[in-house]
Amino acid sequence: MPSNIDIAQAAKKRRIIDLVKEKTQIPDEALEPFGHFKAKLSLDFIKTLNDKPDGKLILVTAISPTPAGEGKTTTTVGLGDALNYIGKKALICLREPSLGPVFGMKGGAAGGGYAQVVPMEDINLHFTGDFNAISLANNLLAAIIDNHIFHGNTLNIDTRRITWKRVMDMNDRALRKITIGQGGPGNGFVREDGFDIVVASEVMAIFCLSKNLEDLKDRLGKIVIGYTRDLQPITAKDLNAHGAMTALLKDALAPNIVQTIENNLAFIHGGPFANIAHGCNSVIATSTALKLADYVVTEAGFGADLGAEKFIDIKCRKSGLRPSAVVLVATIRALKYHGGVEVRDLGRENLTALKAGLVNLERHIDNIKNHFGLNCIVAINHRIEDTQAEVDLLKSTASHHGAEVIVAKHFANGGKGAQELAQAVVALCEKPNNFKFLYQDNEHLIDKIKAISTKIYGASQVNADKKILEQLSNLEASGFGHLPVCIAKTQYSFSTDPTLKGAPSNHTIVLREIKLSAGAEFIIAICGDILTMPGLPKNPAADQIDLDEDGKIVGLF
Repeated sequence: MPSNIDIAQAAKKRRIIDLVKEKTQIPDEALEPFGHFKAKLSLDFIKTLNDKPDGKLILVTAISPTPAGEGKTTTTVGLGDALNYIGKKALICLREPSLGPVFGMKGGAAGGGYAQVVPMEDINLHFTGDFNAISLANNLLAAIIDNHIFHGNTLNIDTRRITWKRVMDMNDRALRKITIGQGGPGNGFVREDGFDIVVASEVMAIFCLSKNLEDLKDRLGKIVIGYTRDLQPITAKDLNAHGAMTALLKDALAPNIVQTIENNLAFIHGGPFANIAHGCNSVIATSTALKLADYVVTEAGFGADLGAEKFIDIKCRKSGLRPSAVVLVATIRALKYHGGVEVRDLGRENLTALKAGLVNLERHIDNIKNHFGLNCIVAINHRIEDTQAEVDLLKSTASHHGAEVIVAKHFANGGKGAQELAQAVVALCEKPNNFKFLYQDNEHLIDKIKAISTKIYGASQVNADKKILEQLSNLEASGFGHLPVCIAKTQYSFSTDPTLKGAPSNHTIVLREIKLSAGAEFIIAICGDILTMPGLPKNPAADQIDLDEDGKIVGLF
């Protein structure tokens, strides 16, 4: 089978303006083209959709990720194509890829095989410049902070208590902890600083949760950048930075429209990571798609314990969005990996390992159905080495939990290969559900953290030292106790130990750090060794990315 990039480059793309005109009621003047195959949708046009009814929202999530691969984005694209294939009016909503993983270890995020969004190279690289705008807005605020201190510091910012970091969209461990202001008085004051990756920036979270430009500006103004010596918070509004930040983000806030290999429309907008942020595409893109289609397929990052939990407890809570059905993606390879098989041996049938690894799938099903009250289908992203015995074991196990299992072959066959999945999802959307949040706004912050840790992760306890508990108490006293919590932890395990596969129970979640994201309106609880600025692996994907003699990009995956 050809490589992902070969398939994408061979796709017969259509001019995006022509495709949008054919499939929607969007007028030409509401589109701002970026070349022939990408466009942004006008925010003014989006306002005209407010009175239209919403379609059905389908959330695609996955088991805990493994090196074997699960194919969540691939399944999201394949399901969207399949819904269109069976005659439904469907749109896809995805996040934009971060250059850190693209050049690092995980690779791109445009799907795979014959279930991809295109132009794949553009989407995985610079796209329409949204991430650049987000990094510029973030770093403008950082520059204004240091400039304010340089010119007299009338707000009495305590330089030891500045919490705002600079960002860049690349994995670079050397920038995690740095010293700035060296070189004499003309360069400002010497202080410790550091970089996060763009997708970890609060600006990214705000960008993806804002409903319009007014909401964006208001949220940016609420960003707490640090504190005075007497611990009074200083905001971006205090520095009068929020207006200029909004100006930088004005065009970026308009959602991006592209197409799949099968010429179906997809919104790709925003890109927070789910292991350190809320891991969902923008509220604007999702809400707009629901006004334009009968079915909208969207994904939440990493496993259901991270992305789906935050999709529900943060994005849905803040936006009013409600999913009608959940698709839980798994591969038989990945489940055998959770059962203890090494990557090199995953191609061989191993029912014992599969049975052991199925506990991971079972917990995710249980969480979705019993803790969030949603109906769930398990989609097996088919691989050629899967055996019938393995498929039968998986189906019989999942049936005990009331979840239908469907083998989908969209990777090899596109939308046609996932039509059974599409038909099952349509039927599931018509069934009533008991959607609910995991915790209520009025609960204490530590109790919200405990609810996620014990109910979703299977932990027996949460450990927090006196300093952490005081921070949480002070946040509540300052009026932030009603906010949801966003737990930052490894994506590879229900626990904070990435080596614990399957479904570990009775482990301990240790709170390492608490951060306030006042503009995004959530509290971040950092656990384990999770990093907000990743590093590159020993053999990064960048080693393979190049141009051939014809100037065509090669090596992307």
